[in-house]
Amino acid sequence: MCRYRQHIACVAVLAMMGESSVAQQSSPSGRSAPVTQPTLSASPNQPLQSKSEQGSSFDLASFENTVRPAVIWITVFDPSGKLLRTQTGFFISSDAKLVTTARTIENGINAVAKTADGQIYNISGIFATSKPLDLAILQADVKRVPFVTLNTNANLPVGARVAVVGSGLAGAEGAPREATISAEDSDQLEITSAVSAGLLGSPVVDASGQALGMIVSNGEKATARASSSIKELLSQVPSKAVPKWPGTAETSPSPKPTGKPRLVYAPAPSFPPEVSRPGVSGAGQFRLTFDAKGNVTNVQTIQSTGNKFFDQATINTLRQWKSAPGREGALTVPVTFQAR
Repeated sequence: MCRYRQHIACVAVLAMMGESSVAQQSSPSGRSAPVTQPTLSASPNQPLQSKSEQGSSFDLASFENTVRPAVIWITVFDPSGKLLRTQTGFFISSDAKLVTTARTIENGINAVAKTADGQIYNISGIFATSKPLDLAILQADVKRVPFVTLNTNANLPVGARVAVVGSGLAGAEGAPREATISAEDSDQLEITSAVSAGLLGSPVVDASGQALGMIVSNGEKATARASSSIKELLSQVPSKAVPKWPGTAETSPSPKPTGKPRLVYAPAPSFPPEVSRPGVSGAGQFRLTFDAKGNVTNVQTIQSTGNKFFDQATINTLRQWKSAPGREGALTVPVTFQAR
């Protein structure tokens, strides 16, 4: 494993069963706490619906497998790669459009979306934001995802039962919990339930698992921005709009690749859950190409680890890496997986 100095000569990645580490330079980079990865069942490209949709009972347990797979953690970084915050959001379309609070992305220049089953997707940019409504519509780099349908015509009365559903990465805090509507107007709902700050950005759903709104304030009486407001903001996005982060709309001539890029975000790949046999290992080499904005444009397998699950886990993670903006470059990354 090589040491980092002023410029990166190489990066060695070690992924262990349940934990992993990346040897990287001392420049700032985002870090997130280890997360438990529960097994969830959901089919991409389908709106998520509760089993109680055809019944009269309000079944909180059904939301574990129908709504929670679409609820994500959004980790946001500043231009230097420093972690700004992690907050909840949820997918609202099969093509990976997602909604969260406007506060989540404030001063951010890059972000990733983490799902409860261990997937990490780069967030390519912002489609629309509204500070008065505290809403932001973003786009994740993935073709199809499970999502929650927005219910804009519920007209539920005060006292109606609803549920707040957090991310599976939040453990017990994110578990579906019952609430009641205590007040409502054209663009928000007030609900009575003990809602923590960790649930900001979580969907409030009806008995069928459709989203009535999104939590924008917490406390004993929390506020949810109504789905009609989310849909209205989404309708303002042109059909061919390209999501962008602030400061990336302008372009300038890109210099030719010179030397090694300076990494600002370099998470280690997780040990694939499909490979659970003790003693399983693999090592390979992968080459990354970065554009002048610091995004990975290509991941090339120079030497396979010999295991397709190891290779795929590595490629999925390396695609999320970021280098300091300003120049193009390439980097060869040695990767080693070793089960305990």
